[in-house]
Amino acid sequence: MKRYCTILTPLGEMIAAVEQEHLCGLWFVGQKYAPEHFREWLPDPDHQVFTALRGQLGAYFAGQLRRFDLPVAPRGTPFQMAAWALLRTIPPGTVTTYGALARQLAPEREGRMTSARAVGGAVGHNPISIVIPCHRVVGADGSLTGYAGGLERKTALLTLENVANLKISI
Repeated sequence: MKRYCTILTPLGEMIAAVEQEHLCGLWFVGQKYAPEHFREWLPDPDHQVFTALRGQLGAYFAGQLRRFDLPVAPRGTPFQMAAWALLRTIPPGTVTTYGALARQLAPEREGRMTSARAVGGAVGHNPISIVIPCHRVVGADGSLTGYAGGLERKTALLTLENVANLKISI
């Protein structure tokens, strides 16, 4: 049974989900692909993972934490899981492109290249926002494109991480 809690952040309220002892979801309320049925899960705001998550999110938004150290268990297709694993390798304060991620995924796909668009679909369905840093992926020309939580939040997250030369494309 999934457990959930809501967490207030400077960028809005978020829904967090835990299954067993692993964070399996973190979405902004109302973001694209956020679960609508989370209230059917067991509310458990004092769960140890949620306590750790609140502390780490607070430190992150205060500029005191660069990498999250939480047990995560996102669920998705093998392709999505591979893309989300790559997201976790993007250093804080930097960005990469959907095309660069596609090239990095080729060896796992027996050398077959995948499209930047397919990578964008996987990145967009990342179920653990911020902790798995999908906000660090930009368009080929450096423009801020796509973010299930909204481009305003993506801009705020990258600004918080001191990413220079943001190019916003709406």
